[in-house]
Amino acid sequence: QVQVAESGGGLVQAGGSLRLSCAASGRIFRINAMNWYRQAPGKQRELVATITSSGNTNYADSVKGRFTISRDNAKNTAYLQMNSLKPEDTAVYYCHALGWVTTDRSFNTWGQGTQVTVSS
Repeated sequence: QVQVAESGGGLVQAGGSLRLSCAASGRIFRINAMNWYRQAPGKQRELVATITSSGNTNYADSVKGRFTISRDNAKNTAYLQMNSLKPEDTAVYYCHALGWVTTDRSFNTWGQGTQVTVSS
């Protein structure tokens, strides 16, 4: 069974920075993509950033130029560097990983989430 665990959330003032980490563990053959989602109170969960095994990245328009996703394949870990944070970035941030346990068994796993609060 594959698990992912987020860390690095917290309270920061507007304009500040935070770095989130997402570590995948368990029986992992390959991780295809690692994604960061967020969900603010009363809103739907939205995709923030994604990174593939080859390093291709994609970002929501609302975070382009401020957030950077990266990945350490050897550690099965993804990071989300968040700069120039705004109060509207306040949300629970979730890590999501897609990949393979074996060559013919896939996984699709969510973390428990980490709270990011940006004060004005």
